[in-house]
Amino acid sequence: MNLNDQYIITINRQFGTGGHEIGAELARRLNVKLIDKQILKAVAQKFNLTEEEAVSLEKKRPSWWEDFTKFYQNFVSISEYTPTTTDITSRQLFYAQAKAMREVAEQESCVIVGRCGFHVFKDHPNKLSIFLHAPMPQRVERIMKLYHVDERKARILIEDNDYTRELYTKTYTGCERYDARNYNLCLDVGGYGVNGAVDFLLSFIGHH
Repeated sequence: MNLNDQYIITINRQFGTGGHEIGAELARRLNVKLIDKQILKAVAQKFNLTEEEAVSLEKKRPSWWEDFTKFYQNFVSISEYTPTTTDITSRQLFYAQAKAMREVAEQESCVIVGRCGFHVFKDHPNKLSIFLHAPMPQRVERIMKLYHVDERKARILIEDNDYTRELYTKTYTGCERYDARNYNLCLDVGGYGVNGAVDFLLSFIGHH
C-alpha cells in the first residue's frame, strides 16, 4: 500500500479485540476519515429508517424470496417511490452501504471498520485489508470491563457477535470470515492493546 496516494484500510475483527478503537485511533493518527456505523446511519436516513430499525434489518438474513421480490425496488427513483421499512431487504441495505462506502473512498483516504470492507474493496489498487483476532481469555476480560458483565455473559456476547458477523460475511460475500486469504494481514492483538496495535500497524505500512 502506498501512503503517498489515496488509500483504503479495511479492518475486520473478532468481537472483544478492541478493533473499533484500533481503527478509530489508526484513522486519527493517519488523519483520515473513519467509516463505521456512520455509514449505517446515513443509509438508514436515506431509507427513512431509524438507526435501530437499520441495525435490526442488517442482522436479518435475507431469504431468496425476499430478495427476488424486493431487491430492484432500490433502483426506482426516490421521487417516484419512497420505500418503507417493510419494503427494504437486508441485502438492499448491504448494497446501499457498500455504495456509500465507495463514494467516500473515491474522494479521500479512509479506514473502514467492519461492513465487509475487505470484500467491497477487494479490487481496489491501493488498499490494506486487516483481520484482528485475540485469545478468548483476553477478549472475555475486555468485554467484562466494557459492558460490566460477568464472565458467563461476556462469553455469550462474544459467541453471539462472532456468529452474527460470520453469518453476515458469508451471506453477503460468499466468503468465510476467518479465511486468511481475504486479508493482507492477520494480527493477534492480544498482547498489544489499542495503542500498541496501532503502533505496529503504522510501522507495518511505513508511516513515520
